[in-house]
Amino acid sequence: MKLRELRDIIGGQIAGNPEVDITGVSGIKDAKQGDITFLADKKNLKDAYAAKASAVIVKEAIEGLSSSMLIVEKPHLAFAMALGVFYKKPFKPLGISDKAVIGREVSLGSDVTVYPLAHINDRVSIGDRVTIFPGVYIGEDVSIGNDTLIYPNVTIRENVKIGKGVIVHSGTVIGADGFGYVQEKGEHIKIPQVGGVIVEDSVEIGAGVTIDRATIGNTIIGCGTKIDNLVQIAHNVTIGRNCIIIAQVAIGGSAEVGDGTMIGGQAAIRDHIKIGSRVMIGAQSGIGADIADGQVYSGSPAIPHKDWLRAQSIYAKLPEILSRLRELERKIK
Repeated sequence: MKLRELRDIIGGQIAGNPEVDITGVSGIKDAKQGDITFLADKKNLKDAYAAKASAVIVKEAIEGLSSSMLIVEKPHLAFAMALGVFYKKPFKPLGISDKAVIGREVSLGSDVTVYPLAHINDRVSIGDRVTIFPGVYIGEDVSIGNDTLIYPNVTIRENVKIGKGVIVHSGTVIGADGFGYVQEKGEHIKIPQVGGVIVEDSVEIGAGVTIDRATIGNTIIGCGTKIDNLVQIAHNVTIGRNCIIIAQVAIGGSAEVGDGTMIGGQAAIRDHIKIGSRVMIGAQSGIGADIADGQVYSGSPAIPHKDWLRAQSIYAKLPEILSRLRELERKIK
């Protein structure tokens, strides 16, 4: 399409030739003639001058840039929208494969796609425009909302509720038993896990994620939350709305996470604690106590991020400090 046509879809102002042809979207270092790319910030300005792209999405006009520019308030967002324009596949429902297993009293909405070798158990309710790929297992009494996408080899156990517009990537297990036992005479007696899982609207769950069912009640993933690959969420955890949880995070049972909280990769959160809203937790942090709203924590055990930065600067100097201490001891002796 012409640059002006793309502008009409994603917004912004054009500086340069509005009639330039745009045939694809690419990163700034890989862009070629016909591509549109974006400049994330001015520290990469040299990449913009060197780029072969036909157009660059920028926050403000760049003097001397040979490519046409699409000037927008939020370049990264505009770039994401451009990717959607050029590469998002149109929705084409394929119907129900005769090689899928469909149980009794299953309710199927309109324009549903169920691929071969999917297994849907009894009393499952599936909304409109849902796509279920091969190898998916859906247990009894599950409900799945409209426009949800379930990729291959996902397991959704019984009594799980999934909202509208949810994306679940391959290998994820939703509703496995929570890890609950009582010790009696040296043995571990299993606590029956009879609760469920509620995944609210517009959640995206990465590959290989495990979300355990509640002992009683529900494990809850709030609306708009995005979960990266290989995350473990234990039984009775409550995650708020619009959270970001990066890969390899582990959240212990009955922990609560507030709205808009961001948790860095490989962080671990102890069971039965409360993380407030709009909290930022650094990668590899160990959270063992409650955190109030709006705080930034890092380290293991985690402390306020500013204190952690100071501690890290001291840690790096420990060999020098030890050497000076030994020299002082020698002089005193």
